[in-house]
Amino acid sequence: MGLQPLEFSDCYLDSPWFRERIRAHEAELERTNKFIKELIKDGKNLIAATKSLSAAQRKFAHSLRDFKFEFIGDAETDDERCIDASLREFSNFLKNLEEQREIMALSVTETLIKPLEKFRKEQLGAVKEEKKKFDKETEKNYSLIDKHLNLSAKKKDSHLQEADIQVEQNRQHFYELSLEYVCKLQEIQERKKFEFVEPMLSFFQGMFTFYHQGHELAKDFNHYKMELQINIQNTRNRFEGTRSEVEELMNKIRQNPKDHKRASQFTAEGYLYVQEKRPAPFGSSWVKHYCMYRKAAKKFSMIPFEHRSGGKLVGDGEVIYLKECTKRHTDTIDRRFCFDVEVTDRPGVSLTLQAFSEEERKQWLEALGGREALFHSFNSAVPRPERSAQLDQMGFTILRKCISAVEARGINDQGLYRVVGVSSKVQRLLSMLMDVKTCNEVDLENSIDWEVKTITSALKQYLRSLPEPLMTYELHGDFIVPAKSGSPESRVSAVHFLVHKLPEKNKEMLDILVKHLTNVSNHSKQNLMTVANLGVVFGPTLMRPQEETVAAIMDLKFQNIVVEILIENHEKIFRTLPDATLPEPVSLSSSPPNAPPRQSKRQGQRNKRPVAVYNLCLELEDGDGPDAPREGTPTSSQDSFSSPSPTTAAGHGLPGPDKNHLLADEGGFGDWGPTVPSQSRSSMVRWLNPQSPATPSTTLAAPPPSPKPSPFTLSPPATVADKPAESASSRKARAVYPCEAEHSSELSFEIGAIFEDVQTSREPGWLEGTLNGKRGLIPQNYVKLL
Repeated sequence: MGLQPLEFSDCYLDSPWFRERIRAHEAELERTNKFIKELIKDGKNLIAATKSLSAAQRKFAHSLRDFKFEFIGDAETDDERCIDASLREFSNFLKNLEEQREIMALSVTETLIKPLEKFRKEQLGAVKEEKKKFDKETEKNYSLIDKHLNLSAKKKDSHLQEADIQVEQNRQHFYELSLEYVCKLQEIQERKKFEFVEPMLSFFQGMFTFYHQGHELAKDFNHYKMELQINIQNTRNRFEGTRSEVEELMNKIRQNPKDHKRASQFTAEGYLYVQEKRPAPFGSSWVKHYCMYRKAAKKFSMIPFEHRSGGKLVGDGEVIYLKECTKRHTDTIDRRFCFDVEVTDRPGVSLTLQAFSEEERKQWLEALGGREALFHSFNSAVPRPERSAQLDQMGFTILRKCISAVEARGINDQGLYRVVGVSSKVQRLLSMLMDVKTCNEVDLENSIDWEVKTITSALKQYLRSLPEPLMTYELHGDFIVPAKSGSPESRVSAVHFLVHKLPEKNKEMLDILVKHLTNVSNHSKQNLMTVANLGVVFGPTLMRPQEETVAAIMDLKFQNIVVEILIENHEKIFRTLPDATLPEPVSLSSSPPNAPPRQSKRQGQRNKRPVAVYNLCLELEDGDGPDAPREGTPTSSQDSFSSPSPTTAAGHGLPGPDKNHLLADEGGFGDWGPTVPSQSRSSMVRWLNPQSPATPSTTLAAPPPSPKPSPFTLSPPATVADKPAESASSRKARAVYPCEAEHSSELSFEIGAIFEDVQTSREPGWLEGTLNGKRGLIPQNYVKLL
């Protein structure tokens, strides 16, 4: 049962039950006062904890932003650039989230703490003051009554009458005060229901807003998360292929290390102990040196090095010029594996060196022109075993028979070309196909004796067995370079150009194979073999390096990208000649570009969330200086990360290169091989980066799609299309990428749409134009001005 009401009429009776009811009301208010006091304390602790959490989150975000992945080799793939940039994206996400948390923490003070403190001070405090007055008047009233009733009846009437009047006045004052106190008690009991709960509602509304903003941020981040998952999966796929190649090379070297010595500029190199002679009482010491010898110049270099304690140089290096080398026998020195070298500029002085083994001493003696013969030189190239596979008419027959059978029987088989056949069956089939007598008898299309995986494995084995890879050793490095740098358009142009430098037979066979792979990728919904997956399978097959090294294996991922470019642009590369106006690629150094940031698709939404605007744009102080990279065509689709085509990923139910998720690709150069030394750097800039400001053109080149700009965020780095306002005044424009409106003031359009009366908008990065009679905003980087 709740509190009993306080009747005003009971103020005059002031009965014991009335007093009990008053005490019950007072106790309830005291309990409320203590509760609010504790709640304010807990609220302040909550604010402090929120600030501590926010500080920890910001520190975590700062740590993410500062870390950068190092990569092996001289360049990163587009996927690796995205993964590298992802930590900064995560950092920006947390930063935006903490901004919302900070707003929530401030709102707790304003919406909860201050109103409760005000209610406790003004309302509950006022009741306490009224209680003090009421208790004081009660004491005074009943003390006066007791005193009055103790007056002697023998007092004068006038004195008694005066006393009666005084008592009555005091009782009236007490009644009035009692009425006001009772009214205040009941008023505050009712008032607290809304003046206490209303701040709580505001507090929770602030929390709801924070979590809603978090939900919106998560929705905005979802497109980037999906892209990053694709980047990670592609990188993992490439890692698996690279790891198997590295393990295979490691096992080969483990079994026969002599046959896998790397080509070197030195005739001989390795560790030797050098005898350092000291004065007679101290004898001599032996110090380990890393020694390198050039036979042509007879130059012998020695660097003292100690592996223990982490590995460090223990002195300065020394260079001597060799005159003669002589083997030392154990009867002249108390150490094994020693030999002496005489120095040209120190007549009569010789150095005594000690090898690690007798075999190594023999190798050093031969390299230095000593008397001992040996069986293996330091840099002897191990000849490849002769292969029976040849790039001849028989090879073309094998290729066509295998392709015809695959397309007839297994074009929709899951894991086509990735699932391998039984080794013995593959070898048997390949032997029959390569035998003139049995080749025509093998019926791959109608025979059930040969599984599709056996046929695909035989095809790959034939290509791997060629004396030289289909894309040749000579052009191997040239093909790799555009995959490491440059915009997607320049990559395609470079590969197009290089394909037409291949020998005619190589180009013809490559054309047949790539056409088939294009057909395979078109059935990727059934066989799961996307362009990227086919690149992983055929990159090492078509572009194996001449020398097996870890460095070469690290370039497998770029070989994959070259194959992806061939598949995605088969018609252009093999059915058209390269542009004769393009300069032939030359050797240029390049540093690996950094992936520009991705931005949220909701950045273009105006006035939807005035408090929280999602911004993943990186500030200039974080690396986007005045030479920030241009944004290029997106390179992150499920099929490939080398293609400029906006339809590639869409064909697989994934986001294509639209405004919602993009990776800008930076123009650049790489080591293009000394084909035409006379080419100038500026001409190569124009070829690899055809949209560079150096391009002598008066028309505006359409930039690749990038995140729609927001009036609340930093604009993306300027591109050629980001011209001053006067360049977009009352002109026509054509859409080069599709766009779906996210606001009533924006226009939706498809590729090729023509806009009339195009003018620069007041909002940075936007244009205003008319399409089908409707006027609205257009993302500037989605159109090409006509």
